Amino acid sequence: MGFFHKKLESGAEKALYSVGFNKTIVLVGLGNVGEKYAMTRHNLGFQCVDFFAASQEFPAWQEKKDLKCHFTKKLLGDTNVLLIKPITMMNLSGESVSLISNFFKVSASQFTVIHDDLDILFGQIRTRSGGGAAGHNGIKSIITHIGENFGRIRIGIGGEKPEQMETSDYVLATLSKNEQSELPNLKKECASILTEHIFGGNLLEETRSFLV
Repeated sequence: MGFFHKKLESGAEKALYSVGFNKTIVLVGLGNVGEKYAMTRHNLGFQCVDFFAASQEFPAWQEKKDLKCHFTKKLLGDTNVLLIKPITMMNLSGESVSLISNFFKVSASQFTVIHDDLDILFGQIRTRSGGGAAGHNGIKSIITHIGENFGRIRIGIGGEKPEQMETSDYVLATLSKNEQSELPNLKKECASILTEHIFGGNLLEETRSFLV
């Protein structure tokens, strides 16, 4: 990637972002904005990128209304790592991802999205590149805007859903006591996967467990 820089204005605030000859990876955590959603299953993407940002001492998150996201950025090794949390609400996540793609001139293959997945049992994290939405509206929105060729870190939330419960109610429900007890292990395992991805290259297709 060649060198470029842009100036982004948000009200009176101005920030200069540069992406040079280093490789760039954009990590997108999916979730819904607002305190009432903070501990829901659908917000595990937010939880994991927050933990990763803190563990790697990224600068404080900034709200970038022009890009419809919370944003932070840091150079790790020889990789420019952009962390993104869309503020569009889950079903419109692709709007923010598209704006980031256009602003920083990054392709779909440079994105990795961290999100919950009802088709995977709780206790497992699966990684892959490409593929369909599998019923996840946030992923569906991103595919609509930039195509399918991006990485996925899929955090299992399946296994506890009552048969009669609507899927929308289940994913927007607060994590169970069992899930909350395993949340630290989940976030550590996800951070490990992200670190390996940043320093190791391509996102491998594999299944990992975070249960102790």
